[in-house]
Amino acid sequence: MDKYASLTPEVVGILKDKNTELPESGKYNTYMAKGTYLCAGCGVALFRASSQFTSGCGWPSFDDEIPEAILRLPDADGRRTEILCHRCHGHLGHVFSGEGKTAKNLRHCVNSLSVDFVKDEKVMDTEEAIFAAGCFWGVQYYLNQLEGVLKTEVGYIGGENAKPTYEQVCKKTTGHLEAVRVVYDPSIIAYEALVKYFFEIHDPEQQDGQGPDIGNQYLSAIFYFNPEQKHIAEKVIGLLEDQGLSVATQLRDMDVFWAGEDYHQDYYEKTGKMPYCHRRVKRF
Repeated sequence: MDKYASLTPEVVGILKDKNTELPESGKYNTYMAKGTYLCAGCGVALFRASSQFTSGCGWPSFDDEIPEAILRLPDADGRRTEILCHRCHGHLGHVFSGEGKTAKNLRHCVNSLSVDFVKDEKVMDTEEAIFAAGCFWGVQYYLNQLEGVLKTEVGYIGGENAKPTYEQVCKKTTGHLEAVRVVYDPSIIAYEALVKYFFEIHDPEQQDGQGPDIGNQYLSAIFYFNPEQKHIAEKVIGLLEDQGLSVATQLRDMDVFWAGEDYHQDYYEKTGKMPYCHRRVKRF
């Protein structure tokens, strides 16, 4: 899956233009947890977190790679070796050997923005979906219940402003919708199953928001990455219309997804509260 349409300019600048993030600025620079690092451009697995180590260089470092995941090319500077995602050729960083920092004597120096982390140690490939269905707290809560969903992230999509804040979106002037980005394992759950579940955890007939939350930022929408996702969404909507539902859900081309503020991520898990405007209603 080509996810570039949903990526911020900073991420695209690294993957496509071979930019480098500032040292010590990346969120994965010292992130040590069990899981897997994926290519931010196409979702394929690149590194297991078990190979990550603290090198002191200012960027995430790995002394091993998943077999056949990394492409190595001579760098334009004539001195270093560039590493890229083998599938989408997104720029990741550089690889160095002979430094003696680990027993394997190898250091993949990687930009945090070029990778995505999931807490799964075996996944080999992932796909992505982006849904809007009212307050993103409740949507994320329910999507996290699904087997095969590896990661969810709340944020903003479909508006005009770059780097929108929650306060700006709440003023209903930016055009952004509150949405949830879903990273999932297609070998466990299919996109169609995700779409059906999405239609069961909110009211797809409501036209002005979701539940008591009224406003453009709370509209129901599916942002699709490719014609296949659009076709599947249209198919599921047709099944709902056959049941007599008047579906208000918009189908929209993919747009840049801006991650929401940290305090919004996994809100109900952090607070111990329960969704107030979402509940599951079996429709399929």
